[in-house]
Amino acid sequence: MSRPVRIAIVGTGDIAQTHARALAGLPHAELAAAMDSDDRRLDPFCSAFGTDGYRDLGTLLTRAGPDLVHVCTPPAAHYATALVCLHAGASVLVEKPPVISLREFDGLTAAQGPRDRPPWFATVFQHRFGSGQRRLKHLMRTGVLGRPLLAVCHTTWFRDQAYFDVPWRGNFDTEGGGPTMGHGIHQMDMLLDVLGDWAEVSALARTQARDVATEDVSLAHVTFASGAVASVVNSVLSPREESYLRFDFEHATVEVTHLYGYDDADWRVTPAPGHEGLITATSGEPGVKSGHQAQFARVIDAIRHGNRPPVAPGESRRTLALAAGIYASAFTRRPVTPGELEPGSPFYGAMNGGRRAPWLPA
Repeated sequence: MSRPVRIAIVGTGDIAQTHARALAGLPHAELAAAMDSDDRRLDPFCSAFGTDGYRDLGTLLTRAGPDLVHVCTPPAAHYATALVCLHAGASVLVEKPPVISLREFDGLTAAQGPRDRPPWFATVFQHRFGSGQRRLKHLMRTGVLGRPLLAVCHTTWFRDQAYFDVPWRGNFDTEGGGPTMGHGIHQMDMLLDVLGDWAEVSALARTQARDVATEDVSLAHVTFASGAVASVVNSVLSPREESYLRFDFEHATVEVTHLYGYDDADWRVTPAPGHEGLITATSGEPGVKSGHQAQFARVIDAIRHGNRPPVAPGESRRTLALAAGIYASAFTRRPVTPGELEPGSPFYGAMNGGRRAPWLPA
């Protein structure tokens, strides 16, 4: 298409403002409409970003005619909102977690257009799009790093009790889970973006300090199809906040330490003896900071040229399935494989398998 991509944002809370600011910096994006059930959020948002406001999704879709809808509602509303948009012919870009169950995810995948024609369904996993992550994947593809052997994926953040006193937080039915779903999923997606398919997970979860019905910390051991293994920690109890990924390959260790977004200065490469040339090999393209604008630019470019936008369902489902596997293992206290999370499994329909978390106090 030669015109700008017309975009609507559904849900006008804090993350929607991040979306709107990122879109404002892109030349081929037009914020055409916004929708929220609460005028106290909707009206200030529309005034700040100069767009039309709607209280009803059907009216927005009919009158504004968006090419793409950014779904920024609380997680439990993602599925129904995205489904209405897809049935109306509008592509959707859904904030993380994309939905709160694998069943819902597969429902949205089935509602897409035929083959490679819109409407499309994609997920916001913006940390895939910084130049550091892209460079790491390029080095893997070329074989410079050798085989992946070991990885560390830690999301150690801090959220006080007031954060969870918002009614939809801290419950499987409304948020989908705790930090495994709502916080660490970004780093877990970066891990899988590099290492590919996972084969087995063993995990535990605990509610150590917050008054929630989910977990406030989880720990997992993940085995990958390649044979690599990883340690995954997700926490909202950590006063010194950090997002940390480490990849140990045959020929180098590659690390990134950040919080909510990285640039090139946050990455480190430590070559193995005899492979010191890797430092030069990593100093390529100019730095692109990870963040929503980096992903949105690629999404808009894809839609303008009639292509499926990133992150496609096959890739984001793998990440959601790892979250489901962590919960399934923590609930059943045994290792879990991806094949155990298909239709027929209680953890296909809900991250808690429809049960009360066994680690909660009696």
